[in-house]
This record gives sequence, C-alpha cells and structure tokens, in this order.
Amino acid sequence: MNILDKIVIDKRKEVNLRKSLIPVSQLEQSILFERNTISLAQNLRHSTSGIIAEHKRRSPSKSVINHNLNVQDVASGYETAGVCGMSVLTDGKYFGGSLDDLILARASSNVPLLRKEFIIDTYQILEAKAYGADVILLIAAILTREEIKQFSEFAKRLNLDVLLEVHNEEELHKSIMPSLDMLGVNNRNLKTFEVSLETSKQLSQLIPDEFVKVSESGISSVEAIKELQPFGYKGFLIGENFMKTDNPGESAKQFIKSLL
Repeated sequence: MNILDKIVIDKRKEVNLRKSLIPVSQLEQSILFERNTISLAQNLRHSTSGIIAEHKRRSPSKSVINHNLNVQDVASGYETAGVCGMSVLTDGKYFGGSLDDLILARASSNVPLLRKEFIIDTYQILEAKAYGADVILLIAAILTREEIKQFSEFAKRLNLDVLLEVHNEEELHKSIMPSLDMLGVNNRNLKTFEVSLETSKQLSQLIPDEFVKVSESGISSVEAIKELQPFGYKGFLIGENFMKTDNPGESAKQFIKSLL
C-alpha cells in the first residue's frame, strides 16, 4: 500500500465524520457560498509568470516544512508578490492543514484559491465552496473516470474551476473530459517520491490545447519554468520552495521578478 492509498482510507473516515457533524444545508447557508468565484484558469491564460504558490506546513515526503507562519501573512504576501493563485492544503493528518486555513486565506487575499485536498466525495466540493475556494483539485490516481466526471460536473455547477492532476499517460487518457479547466502533471512518482520534470515534458503533447497545462512538484527554480514553458505549460505549482523560507511572500516576489 502506497502513501496515497493510506491517505484515501483515512480520508473516507474523516469525510464520513464531517458529514455527520455538519449537514449540507449548513454549508449551503455559508456567507461565502454565494460569492462570485475568480477563475484561476483565466488568470493563468493571461499571465506571464503562471505561479500558483502554496501554503503547506508539512508533507509525508518532507515532514515539517514550516510551522511558524500564519496563513493570513502568507496569503497577503503571495497576493502582493503577484501570484496567479494560491493553493491551500486542507488535509490535517498528513499535511497539517485545515479548512480554517482556507477561510483565513480568503479573508486575507483576493487571489483565486485552490482547495488542495484528496477529494473522494461531493461533500468536500460543497465544503470548498462554503469556505471560499475558487478551484478544486481532483487526483486521477484515486478516482475512477465516472467519479472524475461526477465531481468535475458538480464543481462546474457551483462555478468552481477544476484542476485535474495526473502522474502518467494512463491516468491522463481516462481523465480528459469537457468539465475540466486545467490539467496538472505531477512530476513526483508516488511510489518512490522521486521527482522528474521529464514527466511534464512527456505528457505535454498528449494534453489537448483547450485545457490550461499546469506542472506540479519539483519546481524550485526559474530555470525549471523556462524549461517547461516551450512545452505549453502556463501554470506552475510551487509549494516547498517558498514555504521553507521565513517570508514566503517575499520569496515569491523575488522569484517572479527574476522570472520576468
């Protein structure tokens, strides 16, 4: 059993518990449920940097990244830096995140927010909307084609953008459908945790042009982005590179400046 399998088993228990505590009707009555969302896909299409900066305290592969920052400072710092969007990890057990992080980021910034989560139930998509997200992540490795279709169409009805993440050609082929906005290629091998930009390069030609191409994991330098741009990538998800510093917003600002 790999780490993703373990996370999904725990996630099913967690979601069942949350559903028993907070009914759907309560989520739908949230003040943020009615807000107009901001499209990350559109932002990326018109951006010269394409940076999606992440708030991440820890991860299974790196343990602690940074536990000393508050999410409001990170969010406002990223916005000032000029990022296209912000990814907020809301998984508690493995990444030290929470839905509170999402709502605090929303209160502190006006950039598109991606709820970075292991989505296995439409309930989590309603949560994303209720807590101020603009985008959801769907991970092809843990979903069937039918689930990808169901969840992405449900998200579109809530005016949320959908980023679908793949790790290989097989996942990509089962995932392509009109209800997606962005296709993300994760450069990390989930079995070995090794990272290679070659994954993004190899899969780029198989992604139809109507989807915004996003490269994820292992992007820590301006050179890496310049290497991937000729392959049609418009979005670059950067997590640990900014979060491991004392001031992620300032790090993102300098990074974007050197990129442009």
